[in-house]
Amino acid sequence: MSALALVVPAEAAGERIDRFLGGAPECVEANLSRSRLQGLMAAGGVLVDGAAATNLSQKLKGGEIIAINVPAPLPFAPEGQAIPLEIVFEDAHLIIINKPAGLVVHPAPGHADGTLVNALIHHCGDSLSGIGGVRRPGIVHRLDKDTSGLLVVAKTDAAHHGLAALFADHGRSGSLVRRYLALVWGTPERSQGTIDAPLGRHGTARDKMAARKDGRAAITHYRVVASYGPPGHAAASLIECSLETGRTHQIRVHMAHNGHPVLGDELYGAGFRSKAHILPQAAREALVAMQRQALHAAVLGFEHPVTGKELLFERAPPEDMATLMKAMA
Repeated sequence: MSALALVVPAEAAGERIDRFLGGAPECVEANLSRSRLQGLMAAGGVLVDGAAATNLSQKLKGGEIIAINVPAPLPFAPEGQAIPLEIVFEDAHLIIINKPAGLVVHPAPGHADGTLVNALIHHCGDSLSGIGGVRRPGIVHRLDKDTSGLLVVAKTDAAHHGLAALFADHGRSGSLVRRYLALVWGTPERSQGTIDAPLGRHGTARDKMAARKDGRAAITHYRVVASYGPPGHAAASLIECSLETGRTHQIRVHMAHNGHPVLGDELYGAGFRSKAHILPQAAREALVAMQRQALHAAVLGFEHPVTGKELLFERAPPEDMATLMKAMA
């Protein structure tokens, strides 16, 4: 933690505090941008005569003493953390994890640590491939924070190159197999089919993706495994999805686009909240308790990029999703 102190000159009287600090020589020299200063103010790090100044439009009178407390910068490279991992397979070249829901894959704004990358650095030490950069070492694909299931990480650069090529091709000419299980609202008219809808960033909600003509190609193959409820009026269905492309939120967006959003998906299926009453009581309780989208990466298979051995792994959904499935039946 470092601190800056400055006195407001008389000629700054009537000026907004954020504008004054943005042009103050002391702040410029310390590389404190106006947006950074606004963030420090919001966090209570800017004091005027000893009192926290959180109002950006606060007018200065002149003569005040302003103290700015600047937190020490976080280390650029993620640090290892002893986070439990369910390791499905590991050799000198790669490691396959059954990721729990709630675990972020790599550091990002709002998730500086406590991620899968932090756990892998602790477990693997210096053996992770560095191709992905310091914030994503070894990462060749990802799962959403609240999606559980199988994920492979490269430990050597040779494995990273091979896996990256495989995932970039999405298994069209290689051996990649990725199958997901999802509980969705209702049941599709066809028991199996393909959703071919390009995806791009949503026009107004920047945290969402959307089906749009100018988006990137996105193809999901699906098969209805089970339907829960009277024929033609099923409350929900268990769907197996196979990816031919790998876009952000692809299954979640495609199923919502198809009229059957994933249960528990607050981002793409919030409008279906009112349908909860059609579920059995036990299922309603299980869905509330789950607090995430009912999506699990169940099957992952590929040819080992170094040894050439065919690998195929399958893991059942975790307890929260399994409980919901059982309550549906």
